[in-house]
Amino acid sequence: MEDSDSLSRPTELQRIVLDAHADTPQRFADEGWNLTDELRGGHLNLATARAGGLSGEFFAIWPEPAEWRGRYAHRTLSLIDAVHEQVRRAPGDLALCRTADEIVAAHAAGRFAVMLGIEGGHAIESSLALLRQYFALGVRYMTLTWANSNEWADSSGDADDPAVMRHGGLTEFGREVVGEMNRLGMIVDVSHVSDKTFADVLAAAKAPLLASHSGARALTAAPRNLTDDMLRALAETGGAVMVNFYPAFLDEAWRAAWNALAPERHREQQQLRLEFEARKQPVPFARSNALDRAFAARIPAAPFSSLLAHLDHVARVAGTEHTGLGSDFDGIAALPEGIASAADLPKIADGLAARGYPPAAVEKMLGGNLLRVMRSVEAAAEAIDKD
Repeated sequence: MEDSDSLSRPTELQRIVLDAHADTPQRFADEGWNLTDELRGGHLNLATARAGGLSGEFFAIWPEPAEWRGRYAHRTLSLIDAVHEQVRRAPGDLALCRTADEIVAAHAAGRFAVMLGIEGGHAIESSLALLRQYFALGVRYMTLTWANSNEWADSSGDADDPAVMRHGGLTEFGREVVGEMNRLGMIVDVSHVSDKTFADVLAAAKAPLLASHSGARALTAAPRNLTDDMLRALAETGGAVMVNFYPAFLDEAWRAAWNALAPERHREQQQLRLEFEARKQPVPFARSNALDRAFAARIPAAPFSSLLAHLDHVARVAGTEHTGLGSDFDGIAALPEGIASAADLPKIADGLAARGYPPAAVEKMLGGNLLRVMRSVEAAAEAIDKD
C-alpha cells in the first residue's frame, strides 16, 4: 500500500528528480497501457511520478534476446514508437527530451520528461547505421550488453560460462561502437557488462560513462554490481552510478533465497516458453514477470535500509557527485520494503538526509548528477566533431 505521507508531501520546485532506468515501455507496446492510466500493478505511472516528485524517466528499450532473436531491430523500433506515442497522446503532460536543457525546460513547464535508453547492444544488430538511427529517434544512452553477451561485447550475465564470454571484453567493432556513441553524444552505459568489458570501455571512451542501474559489489556479490575499483574508475571519467532497486542486487540474504528458488522458477519459465512456442509467439514480458513476482512474494522483503546502504556506499566510494537512482521500475520482480511505486521516492531523500547528507548533495544524487553527465557527454560530442 502506498504511504500517504509520500503521496502528499510537496516537492521543491527547483529539485529535478530523475530516474535512469524503467522497463515500462513493454507495458505500452504489449498491453495497450498508457502512462496516464491507473497504475494497475506496475511501479510507475504519471500519477505516482508526480506524487513522488519524479521529474523525468529514462525508459528502457529492451528487445528480450531469446524471444526476439532475429528481430531485434523490429522490437527495438516498436518499443521506441510506443514511447513516442505516449508523448503524442499526452503532449500537455509529457515531453520527449533529448538533452539536459530540454529536461530542465520540461520541468519548468510542468511536463514529465520522457527519455530513451536502449538496454542491450544486440539491439543494433552489429550495425553503426542502426545505432545512428536510434540516436536520431531520441535514444540517449545504450547499455552495451544485457544479461547476454553479444557479437561484440561480453556480459556479466555470462560470468559463469567462459565459452559464452568469447571476446575477452570488447571486440574491435565494440570499440568502434563506443567511439561512435561518443561522437553522437549517446551515453555509454556499462551496467550488465563483464569486468573485462568494463576495463576495455574505460580505455576506449572519450566521454563520461554511466551505470544506469547497478549496485555495489562490496555489499552484494552479484556479478551485475560494480567493485569499489570500478566505482572509482567510473567516477574518474566524470560519470555516475545509478543504484538499482532490485533486492537481489541490494541484499545478500534476499539474493540467496532467490537463487535457491532458481531450479523451480526456471522449470515454470520453460513451461511458459513452450506454451508460447506452440503459438509461434514470443512470451509477453508481463507473463514471465508475473511468474517471477509470484516467486519473489515467497521471500521476505529486503529492508529499505539495504537500498540506502548501496546509495551510501557508492557515494562514499565514488562521491556524491557520481551517485544517482536507477530503479529498474517495471522490470524487476520485487522492490525493497517501503518502496511500492515512484510515489515512495521521497523516502529516499529523507533516508539520505537522516544519514547526514546535506540538501545540496541529496539534490545531486536525486537528479543533478544525471543532468551533469548528459551535459558532459553532449559537450564531448561537440568537441569530437570539431577535431
